[in-house]
Parts: sequence; structure tokens; C-alpha cells
Amino acid sequence: MSTTKQVKLVLVKSLNGRLKSHIQCARGLGIRRINNPVVVIDTPENRGMINKISYLLQVEEV
Repeated sequence: MSTTKQVKLVLVKSLNGRLKSHIQCARGLGIRRINNPVVVIDTPENRGMINKISYLLQVEEV
């Protein structure tokens, strides 16, 4: 059993017309499409990217 915390992310708003750095954060987290859930490990690096684009995401602890 894994002891690392994970976070489930769902893109709820489009990336069209967003800042390039915000689009890169979404790609870095593995987000591809709206309403397509992605599970990532809860690290400080990932948490920083999540905070940067939090207005586009729905975040849920797994």
C-alpha cells in the first residue's frame, strides 16, 4: 500500500486564452481535457502548480 498522498484534479474551465505559463502548469500536471480526471502525487512542486491554476481546477484529496 502506498503511503504517498495523492490529489485528483479535474479541469473545469478551458485553457483557451490563458497565460502561457498557466497552460504549461496544466500540461506539467498531466491535464489534457476538460472533465478528464488526473491523479498526481501531492508534492510541493505539484501543489505550487495547482495553486497557480486553482481557478481552472476542481481539486479533491484521494
